[in-house]
Formats: sequence, structure tokens, C-alpha cells
Amino acid sequence: MGRGLDILYATGGLLSSPVWAFNLLRTGKWRTDWPGRFGFGQALAATSNTTSGGASGDTSGGRLMIHAVSVGEVNATAALITELQQRRPNLQIILSATTNTGHARAVQRYGDKISIVRYPFDFTGSVRRLLDRVRPDAVALMELEVWPNFVQACRQRNIPVVVINGRLTARSFRRYQRLGPMIYRAFHQVTAAGVQTQDYAQRFASLGVPDQSVTVLDTMKWDTAPAPGSVTIEGADELAADMGIDRDKPLIVAGSTGPGEEKILLEAKLPGVQLMIVPRKPERFDEVAALCPGIIRRTQPSAIRHPTSDIYLLDTMGELRKAYALADVVIVGRTFCPKERLGGSDPIEPIALGKPTVQGTDYYNFAEVVEAFLADDGIVVSDDPMSAALRLLENRERAAQLTANGQAVIARRRGATQRYADLLLKYLPPLGGRDRQGMRACMEFEAEP
Repeated sequence: MGRGLDILYATGGLLSSPVWAFNLLRTGKWRTDWPGRFGFGQALAATSNTTSGGASGDTSGGRLMIHAVSVGEVNATAALITELQQRRPNLQIILSATTNTGHARAVQRYGDKISIVRYPFDFTGSVRRLLDRVRPDAVALMELEVWPNFVQACRQRNIPVVVINGRLTARSFRRYQRLGPMIYRAFHQVTAAGVQTQDYAQRFASLGVPDQSVTVLDTMKWDTAPAPGSVTIEGADELAADMGIDRDKPLIVAGSTGPGEEKILLEAKLPGVQLMIVPRKPERFDEVAALCPGIIRRTQPSAIRHPTSDIYLLDTMGELRKAYALADVVIVGRTFCPKERLGGSDPIEPIALGKPTVQGTDYYNFAEVVEAFLADDGIVVSDDPMSAALRLLENRERAAQLTANGQAVIARRRGATQRYADLLLKYLPPLGGRDRQGMRACMEFEAEP
């Protein structure tokens, strides 16, 4: 790996530059933190988190870098970070994100409570600069994100790399297998992997993580959603008022929708039923708005909104939970795309919020979660989600039972976050000091095939 992989990355980037350059310009993603993507930035001060209660300069709790790719992974860190801070108050946590939306969500979610950095391209120089700035005692990779140069650089510095909430779909597994020895070596250098299912565990082991270093701990998403019936979502009422939603009329919220889905929903909508669409990607906001002249946009000044429209577009980031809180029925998007399989989005949150939930049949990214709900009749899976949602609006008794069943599943499955915290704390230095030699011995022992 190392320099040879750098050359491979550079060659591949050059050959594919017409494609990615066009996409960057088309989506506006060229406006990004380019220095951060090459590892540049300020070194992090050796201070504890502002919310941890530790004195300035107290780093006896160690320093943990958690990497979350985008919005979904950033959201999934919330319960884990809270758990870690409660159990080790002086632990300094650094959260890294790859995408613009993920970075923005991290800043919005945590502000100055923890340090936020940009995860770099996997060039040796970029990785080295990031690690020099962050100086972690351990690294946690949310779900996957095993990059060869990064993992090798951590290994060379005796920094344990732990996959948490690990997920490796059959499609991703096949793609990794095509990369051969290079990817096997990278996975073999992972210190430990806590994964969501037994199938994922077998795939991680097949790609090189030693069998004894892979543990099935379930998914933290069961803990990330609000405890059923326990919380009022702040800002939901304000969202309804700002957008002019009629609280006396039924509202269907379609969350995290993908290409082609919005048109299907709009064509199947019935009069008297309000519909709020929340596209997954912000670069699609204008595209979706163009499908329905008069649609009410969250960012649109109220003075120019269509006075009689009952179709809404939530064209902001970080407000999906508020929208779900307003819904009478939720449709989970990216599950019924007509032209491409996107693998679904997370159905746990709307069910936890007490909303009868419908989705399409394409859910391979959340197969274990959806099947857990299906086993106890806690979700509806249909190839015509709008029709299924309308039937639930007509049959409130059925909707209430569906919700109760789904919330019971969530209540039974909560607790994975504590197990992931246990795993991470095992690889942080003992309280009172950083024993890197001890950590190295631990890593080498667990990496033995």
C-alpha cells in the first residue's frame, strides 16, 4: 500500500476526472473544505470536551476519534457519544465526517461541544497530516469505511482501529472481494469489529478481520431514535406553523425520498390529504420543486407561497425528525425507486415517534431492521406505498396497532450502544495515562490469525 496506492488513487482520479468534475459542478459539491480533504487544518489542543466536566488540559480520559461518513452516521453517534461521556467524563472526542452534509450536520448537532474535523482523501500525506493534528489514542469507524492507507497509518502508530455498528451488505461485500489482497490486508489490520448481524460478521471475517476480533452487538439505531412515548420533538409545532400545515387535516410525510419516488407519490395523492416530501439529498430540492408548481417550500418566503397548496417540500437539512413528529403516516423513501436500487432508509425513527410507517420493497441496507419489524407486524412493506398509507389513514385502529407493535420491537432491541461503548473503552488507554506499549501488545495479540 502506501505510495503505490497513492499512485493508483491518482491515476484513477485522473482517468475519471470528467465524470466527478461534472458531478461536482452539477451538484455544487465543489464548494467544500478542500484543505481539510487533504488533511490540512489546525492541530487540536490537548483539552477535554467542554461538556465533560474535566479541567482544561486534563486529557487523562484519552482521545477518541469517531469517523462518520455522512448525515446518517453522524446522527447515529449521538447516543454513543453521550454514553461515552457519562462513563469517562474526561474523554476527548473528535468527530470526523466526509461529506459536506455530514460535516454540516456534525457542526449543527454538536456545535463546540466536541471537535469536528474533515475526513481526508486516503493519500498517505493526507492521512499523516490528519493523524498528526488529531493524535487519537483510538479510532472508531462507523459502520464500515475501512480505507487502506488510513488503517495502515494507524497501525504504524499503534492506534487501535475499531469498526462500530458494522454493516457490510452483500453488494458491498462483492465489490470489496474484487479488490483482492489489497483490501484483505486493510481489513486484517482492523483491531476489532463490532457488527450488527451474524451475516455481517461472516463477511468482515471473510475480508480479513480475525474471527476472534469480530463481535455481533446489534445496531445502535435502536437506541438513536427517541424512546417510544418519552419525548416531545422541539421545533415541530414551529415547523407546522411556518409552512402553513393544517393540523386538522391528515398529513403524510415521505422522508428521505430518492429519484423518481416523488413523482409517484404526487400522482397517487388524494384531495384532502396533505403531503410533505423530504428528499434525501439537498442537490435534488429544486428538481423536486419543479415537479409541482405551487409546492410550499420550507425556505420560500411566506409572502409568495401558493395560498391553496397542500403539498410541502422540506428543503432544509436536520429537520426530518420534526416532520415525522407532525405526520399521521410516514412513507420511508429510497425503497421504491423505479429505476435503481438504493437500498432503503432507516424506518426506526418514525416508528419510535409513534407513526404508522410504510415503505417499499427495496430495503437491503436495512434488511435486518425491516425484517424484525415485519416479524411482529410493526411496519407495512408495499410496492405501492402511497396506497398503503392512504389505507392506514382510513383505518386508524389498524394504524394504532401497527405502531404499538413496532414500538414494542424497538423497546426489546435497545441497548446496543452500551455494548459498543464497552468495546471502545477496552481499546482506550487506562485512566491516568497513555500506555501505548500496552495497547500495542493488545492489538498484536488480537490480530493473530
